[in-house]
Amino acid sequence: MTFKELGLADPILKALEAEGYENPTPIQIQAIPILLKGKDLLGVAQTGTGKTAAFGAPILHHMYNLQNGQKGKRRLKALVVTPTRELAIQIGESFTAYGKFTGLRNTVIFGGVKQGKQVSALRNGVDILIATPGRLLDLMNQGYISFRYLEFVVLDEADQMLDMGFIHDIKKIIAKLPPKRQSLFFSATMPKDIVALSRKILGDFEKVTIRPEQATAEKVEQGVYFVNKPNKPGLLVHLLKERPDDSVLVFSRTKHGADKIVRKLNQRDIKAAAIHGNKSQPQRQRALGNFKEGKLKVLVATDIAARGIDVEELSLVINYDLPNVSETYVHRIGRTGRASASGIALSFCDSEERPYLRDIEKLIKQEVPRMPEHPFVEETDEMGNKPEQRPRQPQHRNHNTNRNSNNNRGQNQNKKRNRNRNRKRF
Repeated sequence: MTFKELGLADPILKALEAEGYENPTPIQIQAIPILLKGKDLLGVAQTGTGKTAAFGAPILHHMYNLQNGQKGKRRLKALVVTPTRELAIQIGESFTAYGKFTGLRNTVIFGGVKQGKQVSALRNGVDILIATPGRLLDLMNQGYISFRYLEFVVLDEADQMLDMGFIHDIKKIIAKLPPKRQSLFFSATMPKDIVALSRKILGDFEKVTIRPEQATAEKVEQGVYFVNKPNKPGLLVHLLKERPDDSVLVFSRTKHGADKIVRKLNQRDIKAAAIHGNKSQPQRQRALGNFKEGKLKVLVATDIAARGIDVEELSLVINYDLPNVSETYVHRIGRTGRASASGIALSFCDSEERPYLRDIEKLIKQEVPRMPEHPFVEETDEMGNKPEQRPRQPQHRNHNTNRNSNNNRGQNQNKKRNRNRNRKRF
C-alpha cells in the first residue's frame, strides 16, 4: 500500500515523499483511514512505530481542507499533549516537515525555559500547538491559550504522563476541551488508569493495536550478558571500545546512575553525555543535538527522557540496567531498528535482575540469546580488584592495635608498682 492510496491531500503526499517516506507502517495503514473519516481513535503502540505521521498526516489533511483560503488571524485548532520536552520538540519538527506545503503553522511549548518566546509565538497565532502538560496548563491559566476553536486533540504517550505524575494536570486540561472535537489517544500500555482516562476523552472511537513483540522479534538482534554489578562499567567500556564508530544509546534506570555511567566513561577517555529530568533544557538539547549530528557517539538516558530520541541509523542500544517493567524493554530496544532498519540491543543482567529478564522473555515470547563469555565474568570491585587482591580488612590491624594498647597498659602498671616499691624503700 502507498500513502496515496490512503487518500491524503496532495501537499501532504508531496511532503511525505520529500521526507523519504515510501510505504506506510502498520499503524499508519490502520489509523489514517479511521482519522480521515473523522472518528476518535485509541491507539496502543510503542514509540518508533510511526505514530506521529499516523496522527499528524490526517490532522494536517483536515486542517488544509478546512482553510479554503481563509484569511485573518490564525486560530488554534489542533492540540498535541505529550510528556517530555524532547518528544514535544520532535513532534513539532515532524508537523513542520509534513505540513511544509500546507501553509499551516505550529509551535511547541514546554517548561524549564522562560515563557517569553512561547507567549510571543502564541500571540502571533498558531494553527497547531504541541505542549507538555505543566506549561500548557500554566499558559492556559494566564489566559494565553484558548480552546474556543479547537477541533483536534491528541494525548500521546499517555502512560508516561501518568508515570510522571501529570494525571491531575491532564484532567484539568480535558475539562477545558470543547465537547465537539476529534480526539486521539495513544499509549504504549493500557493499565486501568489509562483505560479510565481514555473513556473521559474519547467519544465514538475505534481501536488500533500494534503489538510490541512483533517489532522486537523481527527487526532487532538481541543479546544478554550475565555480569556482576561491579563489573558492568568494565564490560560497557569493553563493548564501546570494540565499536568506536557506532552511535550507542545506553539506558540507566535512574538519573544518578546515568551521571555515574558518564563519569566512568569519561575517566576511560570515552566521550559521553547524560540526558534525564534533572538536566536543564539547554543541556538536554545540546546533548541530544550532538548525538543526532554524530558529534557525540555515546548518550546515556533514562527511560522518560529517551521517549523523545529519534536518531537515524542508531547502531546499538545497551541496557546497562534491565528495566523492572517488561514493556519498557521493548520501548528501549525500539530506539534501534526503526521503520525498516535493523538494529542491535544488548543487555546487562546481574543476579538481582534475573526475574526482570524472565518477565521480559515472557512478554516477547522468546528467549533473549545469551552472549558468550566475556573478560568480566569474575567478580571484582569497582577498582578492578579480585577478592584475593583486595586489601586486608582493618579488623586485623585493630586487633594488633588493641594488643599493643594492652601491652602498653601492662607496662605502665608495672612502672607504677616499681615506683611505689621505691618510695617504701626510701
